[in-house]
Amino acid sequence: MSSVEKGDDARQHDHRVRTLFARSIKCLVRFYNHRGTAEQWIKEGKAATHWTRLSCHRFRANEVRLLLGVIAYNLGNLLRRLVLPLAIQSWSLTSLQQRLFKTGGRLIRHARYFILQLAESHHLTPTLFRQIVGRIERLAWHPT
Repeated sequence: MSSVEKGDDARQHDHRVRTLFARSIKCLVRFYNHRGTAEQWIKEGKAATHWTRLSCHRFRANEVRLLLGVIAYNLGNLLRRLVLPLAIQSWSLTSLQQRLFKTGGRLIRHARYFILQLAESHHLTPTLFRQIVGRIERLAWHPT
């Protein structure tokens, strides 16, 4: 990585180039790719959890709201990695919200059972729903 600095005098046309890392081009490209990936994660977090909506007048309230957004983002990533089938693990958190979590439904109590009725959705099929619930059940801790 290198940076270009203009001289002190604006009329001077000389630029000094200083090398910050004396590494190969591959290392440089890998560094910038990782940086781009991190920036994508930040962008995804902002879109999915509305990190930029810090509308309170007090700093502490905005700090708490931002931290709640970070926790929500991390829980969403944990859910994506642990319980989602491989076919949809690459979906962004915003896509997961719109396609899976914002599906309308109703919880009905009947005798000793609860029934979850979900609206029809071409994204959340009964098979996909059963796969997700099965993976969540496998994560449950059962004391002996």
